[in-house]
Amino acid sequence: MSSEGKVAIVTGGGTGIGKAAALALAGDGWRVAITGRRLAPLQAVVSEAGANSKNVLAVQGDVSDPKSVHTVFTKVIEAFGRLDLLFNNAGINAPGVPVENLAFDQWQNVVNTNLTGVFLCSQEAIRIFKQQNPRGGRIINNGSIAAHTPRPNTIAYTATKHAVTGITKSIALDGRAFDIACGQIDIGNAGTELASAMPRSGPNAEPLMDVAHVGRAVLHMASLPLDANVLFMTIMATKMPYVGRG
Repeated sequence: MSSEGKVAIVTGGGTGIGKAAALALAGDGWRVAITGRRLAPLQAVVSEAGANSKNVLAVQGDVSDPKSVHTVFTKVIEAFGRLDLLFNNAGINAPGVPVENLAFDQWQNVVNTNLTGVFLCSQEAIRIFKQQNPRGGRIINNGSIAAHTPRPNTIAYTATKHAVTGITKSIALDGRAFDIACGQIDIGNAGTELASAMPRSGPNAEPLMDVAHVGRAVLHMASLPLDANVLFMTIMATKMPYVGRG
């Protein structure tokens, strides 16, 4: 399948996993719109794309704001004419505190970004997928290992990532009749800015993998024809303490 000229939107595209996915897609011939709250990191990714920078568009936006989301998608259609892929990647965490100490606004911020943001962006994408010609497209959701197994003191993040799994299953079901595929990538311990706080030595140290591997995994899922779908993929550092004990 040729990816030349296909169009993707990557939320949270200025850093970490979003950046890795955007660069992998652009390197394979996709036209990629990256969005996030801060413009400077997005512009830095455009520059880092090098020879592919002409195919990378930075669009500032907030996935938790319906009006902002609509504006982002409108700008992408104006620039590129269609949409083939949405990678719902934007996400935040809350302070690692016991359940009873988590403030409501901290809970709400995580829900607004990690869950409502996925819903709002998926709505916009699905409207476009149904109306364009040829119709259809793909949504990939960033679920995280937390969609399966929580870390201690992460109730907001864990709850939203479990909920993302429900969104993935619902869209995969509801989108079938309209040539819309939906899958989820669950990522464990990629070497991103967010993971830099993990202990690197001592009994609680955890290994990291190169985030570029995640970018290539997203590209693989995105490159499938619409009659094939990776419903769930887990990619993780091999020695991450996730499978079993020890």
